[in-house]
Amino acid sequence: MTNLLLIDDDVELSAMLREYLAEEGFALTLAGNGEDGVQQALTGRFEAVILDIMLPRMNGIEVLSRIRQTSKVPVLMLTARGDDVDRVIGLELGADDYIAKPYYPRELLARLRAVLRRTGACSSTGPLAIKALTLDPARRDARWDGRPIELTVTEFSLLEALMRAGDIVSTKDELSLAALGRQRQRYDRSIDVHVSNLRQKLSLSSARDVEIETIRGVGYRLAVAP
Repeated sequence: MTNLLLIDDDVELSAMLREYLAEEGFALTLAGNGEDGVQQALTGRFEAVILDIMLPRMNGIEVLSRIRQTSKVPVLMLTARGDDVDRVIGLELGADDYIAKPYYPRELLARLRAVLRRTGACSSTGPLAIKALTLDPARRDARWDGRPIELTVTEFSLLEALMRAGDIVSTKDELSLAALGRQRQRYDRSIDVHVSNLRQKLSLSSARDVEIETIRGVGYRLAVAP
């Protein structure tokens, strides 16, 4: 069984989702508020976290922020339909994907499986290297000049896709499939937000010889200084 954590105060919906996911091979642990959710998420017992934005006492944005201080566990956020602000903030804080409520359990399951595939993807492939930037997909390890770069699951998958493409431009549609595991929707800015986060982390790691270049109207590619 794959262990998941659901942080949501809707008891009835949570119980129904736990029953549905159990039939698909997932063991779902429930946390009804943000404080309990943070404590549970940081135990290291879960392969992924499903996090509702609307929570009592501590909202989902704060919960995500606290989780990301010390953990890279994949997080799928539940947002209100049409609430683009919460989605963007969640992605900026390191959420790996989101789904709008109300949702179909089958769609949630598909998103979860996509996130989990990215978590353990490419375990048989060898390390990648561009100048002092190295990426080991099997170990999910990214480094610049030997120093670790702390990336979320989605950021790691995005960087891997860009490194594999080399100097070929990757479209946003291609990156959405590679990093998010889903088709990119019209007006979906998820990839742009993840690229922004990744750029910042590369910059903080002094990886100045390798930059993510924006190709306007097309997508992104890695630009390597001579």
